[in-house]
Amino acid sequence: MKTRERIIATALALFNEQGEAHTTALDIADELDMSPGNLYYHFKGKEPIIDALFDRFESKISATLAAPIAAPLGQQDSIENNWFYLFVLLEDMHDYRFIYNNLTDLIDRYTTIERGFARILKLKRAAFYALSDQLIPNNIDLREQQLSAIADNLSQTATFWFTFDRLIHGPQSAEVGIHRGVLQLLTMIAPYLGSAQLQFYRDCEAIFDSLQQSSQH
Repeated sequence: MKTRERIIATALALFNEQGEAHTTALDIADELDMSPGNLYYHFKGKEPIIDALFDRFESKISATLAAPIAAPLGQQDSIENNWFYLFVLLEDMHDYRFIYNNLTDLIDRYTTIERGFARILKLKRAAFYALSDQLIPNNIDLREQQLSAIADNLSQTATFWFTFDRLIHGPQSAEVGIHRGVLQLLTMIAPYLGSAQLQFYRDCEAIFDSLQQSSQH
């Protein structure tokens, strides 16, 4: 691995473990057993490292958000398809969780992150709108207004999920926390599914229980 790549990978690990605000460029150099001068040769301080990390994150999550979102309702495995899609999305977020754990502070201090995260949030909202559009029946009243509100609620829940889940459930494996987040997101759609809502919710619960049990073995 090239030196620049090692710096970026080490910075991401430290930011995720102890927070960006508590990690200095010197900490990154020490972790790599590298002189500060050598690190400075590749990155002129911590901000360029953060910019490089955010560029990678935005590219990764944008590709996920642009992917096919939900299977047609007629397919028997549509819930599983949605579950897999949302798991990949939350997994992408978890890989760069330092951004979400300290989002307000980061967008206040780094204009690059503020602009970039606004683009991500717009894409995320569009993805959730499309997912809801495929799941919710066409014959409900005020459908467009509801889809817009649901997309906003799903986007907000996903954005702050990791902090909420950590405060409620405490330390846990990343896999369980992500699957619980998927369950939370999908069941937020259930009340709009009419007569199918109870079965949809039960199917989501069954998937979560099965995945949670498999992760414990």
